[in-house]
Amino acid sequence: MKTLYIIDGHAQFFRAFHAIRSAMTSPVTKEPTNATFGFVGLILKLLKEDRPDYLVTVIDVSGDRETFRSELYPEYKAHREKPPESFGPQVERCVSLLEAVGVPVLGEAGVEADDVIATLVERHKGDAGLKIRIISKDKDLQQLLEPGRVEMYDAHTGEVIDVDRLLEKKGVAPSQVVDMLALMGDAVDNVPGVPGVGEKTAAKLIGEYGSLDALMARADEIKGKRGEALRAARETLPLSRTLVTLKRDVDVDLDFERARVSDFDLPALAPILQQLGFNRYQDELKALLAARGESVADAPAVAPAAPKGFGSSAGGGFDEEGGLFASVEAKPRREAQGAYRCIRTKKELDALVRELEKASIIAVDTETTGLDPMRAELCGLSFSTEAGAGVYVPVRSPEPATHLDAEAVLAALKPVLEDPARPKTGHNLKYDMLVLRRAGVALRGVAFDGMVASYLVDPARSSHAMDPLALALLGRTTTPISELIGSGKKQRTFDTVALDEATDYAAEDADVSLQLQRALAPEIASMGLRTLMDEVETPLVEVLAELQWNGIEVDAAELDRQAERLQARITELRAEVLEEAGRDFNPDSPKQLAEVLFNKPVAETPGLGVKPRKKTKTGYSTDVEVLEALAADPDVSTRIPELILEHRSLTKLVGTYLVALKEAVHPETGRIHASFNQTVAATGRLSSSDPNLQNIPIRTEVGREIRRAFVAPEGRVLIGADYSQIELRLLAHLSKDEALIAAFRAGEDIHRAVAAQIHGVEPDAVTDEQRSGAKMVNFGIVYGITPFGLARRLGVSNEEATAIIDGYRTRFAGITTFLAECVAKAEADGFVETMLGRRRPIPQIASRHPNERSLGERMAINSVVQGSAADLIKLAMVDLHVRLSAHAGHLRKAKGMGEAPEIEGVQMLLQIHDELVFEAPRERAAETLALVKGRMEAAMDLLVPLVVEARVSGNWFEGK
Repeated sequence: MKTLYIIDGHAQFFRAFHAIRSAMTSPVTKEPTNATFGFVGLILKLLKEDRPDYLVTVIDVSGDRETFRSELYPEYKAHREKPPESFGPQVERCVSLLEAVGVPVLGEAGVEADDVIATLVERHKGDAGLKIRIISKDKDLQQLLEPGRVEMYDAHTGEVIDVDRLLEKKGVAPSQVVDMLALMGDAVDNVPGVPGVGEKTAAKLIGEYGSLDALMARADEIKGKRGEALRAARETLPLSRTLVTLKRDVDVDLDFERARVSDFDLPALAPILQQLGFNRYQDELKALLAARGESVADAPAVAPAAPKGFGSSAGGGFDEEGGLFASVEAKPRREAQGAYRCIRTKKELDALVRELEKASIIAVDTETTGLDPMRAELCGLSFSTEAGAGVYVPVRSPEPATHLDAEAVLAALKPVLEDPARPKTGHNLKYDMLVLRRAGVALRGVAFDGMVASYLVDPARSSHAMDPLALALLGRTTTPISELIGSGKKQRTFDTVALDEATDYAAEDADVSLQLQRALAPEIASMGLRTLMDEVETPLVEVLAELQWNGIEVDAAELDRQAERLQARITELRAEVLEEAGRDFNPDSPKQLAEVLFNKPVAETPGLGVKPRKKTKTGYSTDVEVLEALAADPDVSTRIPELILEHRSLTKLVGTYLVALKEAVHPETGRIHASFNQTVAATGRLSSSDPNLQNIPIRTEVGREIRRAFVAPEGRVLIGADYSQIELRLLAHLSKDEALIAAFRAGEDIHRAVAAQIHGVEPDAVTDEQRSGAKMVNFGIVYGITPFGLARRLGVSNEEATAIIDGYRTRFAGITTFLAECVAKAEADGFVETMLGRRRPIPQIASRHPNERSLGERMAINSVVQGSAADLIKLAMVDLHVRLSAHAGHLRKAKGMGEAPEIEGVQMLLQIHDELVFEAPRERAAETLALVKGRMEAAMDLLVPLVVEARVSGNWFEGK
């Protein structure tokens, strides 16, 4: 059947707006884009995965108070909150985007979008060979469902609500939905209904009695308060039924020719996506266009102008007086959603301490003057021990005379906060640990972190921050911090916020943290993640806080020396490029570089006449891939491509690393305190930020030199310990491949041993080329290496590369079977698991599109191996933290190890991929190295030996 998809416009705009709470703005127009980003994602998903034949969007064009319902009943939607200020322009942008592509946007004054949808359904549900899907979760639209003809569809989750599913979920038929809605009413829309009757009760009553009329005819027989409420509502129920009944005769027409998806101008999206900064969607659009035989080259050169904001007539009706999108005054502060109070006196503080001491778990949160925990000052602490309630204890505010100071507050709270026997929960507790540690308090007893739990439950979630989780899991919209402190140049610090506002905000954070713990803990248990959470991820919060606190010392003078040396080389390269070109130009300009390389010598702007390799919509490409190809081409005589590659590389090293690293040095400690994050990479690996130390280049000598600036203080040394070939060893263990296991157990050169197996020769007879090929396959097998990719890396033909990969799969049958099992697991369960049970959803595995499915297969394999490697190093980190950290005495005591560290004065500093870096007293270097190496090699019991390469040095460079 042909499919007509009808998007409930404003419902999807609002859903996208609230799904992405973090601030997003266009880098070009500076317009807000979080809702637009989500809505564009919906459109691309529909076109890519669901492939409707016809698509139309229906929107509200009248304000809440301007429909026939508000005329009939003035209280209808009378108290709805006006939308956030940034919402209106995004609706206009979405509408203009749809119009640019050619998607019909329908709406009618005096009625709601639901009435327009109902009319379209009524008019076309009988069309031969047509199936209608309504993209909405609005329960009012359930009255439109028709067997085999009309269904509702949640494009985000894939859930379909048809007649059978409605009956299964609610026990009512579409013809009974209106009666159910009338009975339950709607507090948001001010539909009266029957007080005390919710959706479940309403559905049950209508299901039992058949209809509202039949129910009310026998209302006198119903006893108790329910019967009284029904009888009291006799006069208002007809009005409620009228309000929830959708009109099906709106004066609106759908032109199916205009709604035909195959005729949409999809290339018109390309410049809009670029203007909005939606880089993530560019590749999706390209793939979508390629499937249609089109490309972004067909796109217009310039995107339509951005909406000007409120008052625009885009889409019609937005600028009407009182309309939903009319300009609004600054929104008043929202009412608190819980019982929140401020602790100001010693008596109140003492009572709070007693309350905390009795609590089964304590939700704790801090408010500070900034985002960097190593520099921010504590403004106050908030706590919650009961859902729906919370307190805020200020220590800095614009009203210092009305509350206790930091010394008095922390003295009272310190025993509870430092007691490891009193369980704590929170959200991103690593931050709070660091803030409190700077204030002289060691937060102990961390039992749960909502951000970490969310990451374990769904590592693919785009954000594990509190606000989106509260909305997703609790159905609750939390107060954004920007409402209190503003943003941009006018942003102020939290200690300037009035205490009543600060209290509601801070106490809500603690309250929501507690509620998220109660929502996520059962999920963790039901998914079999409790051990991973309790024994690895939760203790790791403290470990990562320790790493950030310790930091690593940096020789700023060495950074300057390197920057000066590289800048001199950059100047030389620039001169060489200009000499090669024979004229002056800006080597940093891709356009001017393309002219120099590809223009003919006789052109108005003369060039070298090199044959171009790739064309973009703005001209010929000079990206890395093109320049590398030109540099390797013996027919290209000019040295400009290789000179530009070096120029770009060195310029990036200076700007991105040498200058940025110096700026990151803490003025008080002389160290870089990078943040290590456990809720970013979907595989389970840790990431680094502020600055990203994991990205310091090590493939080139000049990149590795940067590590020379990371040093040990006087009298101390750095100890680097790196797992050797960890993913290959895990692959051997997981696959149980006998040949690979035997090679590792024998301590052979694994790449030579694999090459010998592939080519059927003795290890001594393996050539360098054969070993290189085996090495590429060894490292690429879990990433789904292809013959084409291997051929490019080795410089051989596709046939030769195919033979190498086929030989590998034949000789190492256990690996081949293991890879297939990973894919089968993803197909059967929708996810894969690491050795410790860490899950990663693989939705791509079910895709109908070959490229998407292939990506899912590669992800399934890679996630098991790389995720298990992440599990391994995390186990080692937790174990070594317990044994070595001066601040882990409570953990050692709990394990019966005594409170003193095994070696005094050792600090864990960095985790970089498969490497850990420690700092130790020079005189304890040998025993520290032995302990670190021994514990890392014993972190997991595998079928092959774990090997750690460890070394002692005065700086990070010499340790490699």
